[in-house]
Amino acid sequence: MTRLLLLGAPIAVVASILFNVGDSEPPTITGQAAGTGMTGTPTPEAAVQADERAEEIDALPPGLADPAMKETASRLVASAEASTLDWRSQYAAIEDVGDGTGYTAGIVGFCSGTNDMLQLVEAYTEEHPDNPLAAFLPALREVDGTDSHEGLDPGFTDAWRRAAEDQAFRDAQDATRDRLYFEPAVRLAKMDGLGTLGQFVYYDAMVLHGPGVEANGFYGIRDAAMESADTAAEGGDETSYLNAFLDESRSAIKARKVQRDTTRIDTAQRVFLREGNLGLEKPLVWRVYGETFRIT
Repeated sequence: MTRLLLLGAPIAVVASILFNVGDSEPPTITGQAAGTGMTGTPTPEAAVQADERAEEIDALPPGLADPAMKETASRLVASAEASTLDWRSQYAAIEDVGDGTGYTAGIVGFCSGTNDMLQLVEAYTEEHPDNPLAAFLPALREVDGTDSHEGLDPGFTDAWRRAAEDQAFRDAQDATRDRLYFEPAVRLAKMDGLGTLGQFVYYDAMVLHGPGVEANGFYGIRDAAMESADTAAEGGDETSYLNAFLDESRSAIKARKVQRDTTRIDTAQRVFLREGNLGLEKPLVWRVYGETFRIT
């Protein structure tokens, strides 16, 4: 297949997608589903339950929250989001991928149309008011929930890249990723009795689909999976439940009009699950978009 790497990197041809039962599409930063992550929406009941049990859950073994495992998770996500294991190279990445969410940027695909980019820039500007993105805050508020570039062009993409040279902005991306995606996903996975692999599956799905309650959002996918299989916390088989969750996640991807490649499930997460690697233990070998990745 042909793929276009981010930030002006050369076009490369990748041949022979082994075991890929999904569509072959150019890898890019993947934005959340339009409308997800918006402020003012009700907090999902599962998230409320996880917050109420936070002290109990946080006392459990760290799992994916262990620093070494979190690094592995970041590299796994980057392989699917940007066809690289060097997730730190994505702080400056920004483009409109044509999926209806406006500009998509940074280490987990913060989107101008899905509120998480706005939250990121607001938090960064509160601490560093003279940053290159501060002037674009009124426009970001206006385009939130849309795919519009009004008020952002020209200049926003250059400002994002300049901001990414600042360690404080990179730290702000890390903090927003953790607050919106990593910590809620890992906490909820632990509440559901899932091990480290399951915690990663939840985290990747939270990044990929966004924290929406709709059928194509993370919480909607979890609800659908729980209708067909019990979680480990409910006494079910962990592998069976994860297979059900991945089935629902895959269906949500295939229902899209763009970015319908399912290799991050088919030849990555499903492989780890078939191998019985519920602890996400290294070495890890997987394929995304026909490329082989390894963490030893």
